[in-house]
Amino acid sequence: MKLSSKGRYAILAMFDLAFHGKDSALQVKEISERQQIPPRFLEQVFQDLRKAGLVRSKRGPRGGYQLSSSPADIRLGDIIRAVQGPLMLALEDEEAAQATSGIAIMQHVLREVAVRMDACLDSITLANMCDEARARGISDVPVMPYVYSI
Repeated sequence: MKLSSKGRYAILAMFDLAFHGKDSALQVKEISERQQIPPRFLEQVFQDLRKAGLVRSKRGPRGGYQLSSSPADIRLGDIIRAVQGPLMLALEDEEAAQATSGIAIMQHVLREVAVRMDACLDSITLANMCDEARARGISDVPVMPYVYSI
């Protein structure tokens, strides 16, 4: 399994919403700047996440995206499956798997690895990631830009 750019960006964006969003919607521009994700690509990622029911969008001047449920209820596995589909490590050719015992054993082992990877990704939530960020001293307080007036 390889985590695609879309998968990495989805995790970063969802973490940003959980860590910085609190109860308000965040705009793509803010998330894009903080996480260094191209805004156009981020919009595509959010469309997949919205279709999967992980985020909801809000229109208007104070609009943007926000989590559809608590960070403790959103798992990394949910995020990755929303943008990449199910984790697949098994061989696709069932006839080849039945033809030789070596391929059949490899098929079985790869399925077991995929099940364990799913379980591992499903054991980590956005809340866990936020706790880890705070433990590492990362601040979730937004930095206010300087305002000069004369």
